Amino acid sequence: MAGKQRSTLEQFWARFKRNRTAIAGGLIVLSVFVIALLAPILSPYDPAFIDIETILMGPTHAHPLGTDELGRDVLSRMIWGSRISLLVGFVAVGISILIGILIGAVAGYYGGWADDVLMQFVDIMLSIPTFFLILAVIALVEPNIWNIMIVIGITSWMGVARLVRGQFLTLKEMDYITAARALGAKDGRMIFFHILPNAMSPVYVSAVLGVAGAILTESSLSFLGLGVQPPTPSWGSIITGGKDTIEIAWWLSLFPGLAILITVLGYNLLGEGLQDALNPRLKE
Repeated sequence: MAGKQRSTLEQFWARFKRNRTAIAGGLIVLSVFVIALLAPILSPYDPAFIDIETILMGPTHAHPLGTDELGRDVLSRMIWGSRISLLVGFVAVGISILIGILIGAVAGYYGGWADDVLMQFVDIMLSIPTFFLILAVIALVEPNIWNIMIVIGITSWMGVARLVRGQFLTLKEMDYITAARALGAKDGRMIFFHILPNAMSPVYVSAVLGVAGAILTESSLSFLGLGVQPPTPSWGSIITGGKDTIEIAWWLSLFPGLAILITVLGYNLLGEGLQDALNPRLKE
C-alpha cells in the first residue's frame, strides 16, 4: 500500500513538473508566503510610522516604492499587507471548504429529499451576486479582519458543495463502497473514511483558486473602506489612499495593484496546474 501511495505521488509530481506555468505559479505563491512569513525581517520600516517630511515621496533609495499620504513607507506596508491577504485567503477558504464538504457530502450520500432541499438552497445562494451579498452582510457587522474572513467564507462555499456532491454521487456506487456497506460500515465511516478521501482532488483545486478569489474580494472591500481598517496595512487600502492623488502619486496605485495581480495570477496558474496533474484525463 505504501509503495502504491509513493507511486501515485511520483506520478502526480511527474505530471505537475512538466507544466511550466504551474511551476511558475507555485514559485509565486511560495515567494509571497515567504515574504509574509519574514515580514518583520524584510520590512525596512515600521508600516505604521508616520513621517511628515516624506509625504508622497516618489521611489527613492531610502523608500524604493515611495511613501503614502502620511509619509509611511509603501514597501513596508505592502510586505505587512501580504500577511493580511494570505490570512484572509486561507481562513476564508478553510471556512468555505468545510461548509461545502459537509453540505455536498450529505446531499450526495443520502440523495432523495436531502439532496433536493440542499441543492435548492445552493441554487438560491448562487442566484444572489456574491459580492453584493458580502457588502450587505458587512454593512450589518463591524468591518474588521475576522468578520471579513468569516463573511467571505460563508458566502463562497456553493461551488465546493456542488463538486463534492457530484463526486459522492459517483463514488457511492463503486464496488468497494458496496462491499463496505455489506460489512456493516456506518454512515459516518462511509462518508468520512471511504468516500471523502477519494473525492478531494477537485476540492484541492477549488481551494487554491478560492484563495485567489478571497484575496481579490478582501482587496476590493478594503478599497471601498469596508475591509481591514486603518492603520492595519492591506493592499486594497494602499490603493484607496492613492486614488485621490493618482496624478501625482502613481506609485500608490501601481505597486499594490501589481502585487494583487501577480499573487492572484500565481494562485490561478497553480490551481490549473494541480487540476491537470490530478485529473490528466481532462486533457485527453
